[in-house]
Amino acid sequence: METRIQFRIDEETKRLAQEMAESQGMTLSEACRRHTELLAEQQRLKSSHDEWLAEEVQRAYAKLERGEAEFIGADTANERMQKFKQGLARQAGKDT
Repeated sequence: METRIQFRIDEETKRLAQEMAESQGMTLSEACRRHTELLAEQQRLKSSHDEWLAEEVQRAYAKLERGEAEFIGADTANERMQKFKQGLARQAGKDT
């Protein structure tokens, strides 16, 4: 099912947008449709990421409740991350 979107803009904005759309081989309607579809896809990705993040948080809380969580200080976490990044950099250097 398709729906129609209508909005108002000033004449100059419309003219300039039409010129740009035409320079890319499409109508202003097509350009608006593509932009709207892009916005929708970005929202789908955001929603998917939000769902993933909520699941990860729930997993972390479940791990905490089972007594399986390991707490480390900021210095230790930073050291581990630095070593991880160095490992990735070494790996990338080998691939080139």
